[in-house]
Amino acid sequence: MKINKLVDLNSFKVAPKLNNRQVKQLFGELEANISKADWITIGIMAPSDIRAVTALQSISKKYSSIKFGNLDSLSANGSVFLKANQKTSNVFIRSENVLGEGILITCQNDANVTESNTFGPLPLDFFR
Repeated sequence: MKINKLVDLNSFKVAPKLNNRQVKQLFGELEANISKADWITIGIMAPSDIRAVTALQSISKKYSSIKFGNLDSLSANGSVFLKANQKTSNVFIRSENVLGEGILITCQNDANVTESNTFGPLPLDFFR
């Protein structure tokens, strides 16, 4: 399957491997969507809590306006789902063994006139 747009990821349960051209293309499209959003939520499906937190930290390094604290206190066994909310700065993590792997970004708006859009799954190393 060709992956040229974010919508092409919708059918994946596990983030596909992307080449440099695809990463550049998808990142540009994602940036345009994030810049229009008032805030984002991030869902990370990962094989461990360490991989999930590392992926979240890579997003914060890429975007200075997306910061989360107290990440050292996050812990869960086995495969995990991490949920982070930019607006509230809340981050939660739980063990979840039936999920795929990847990052989901949902662009949110304060005015409910614009529909929220979720993009992904993106590879765990997409933002590095």
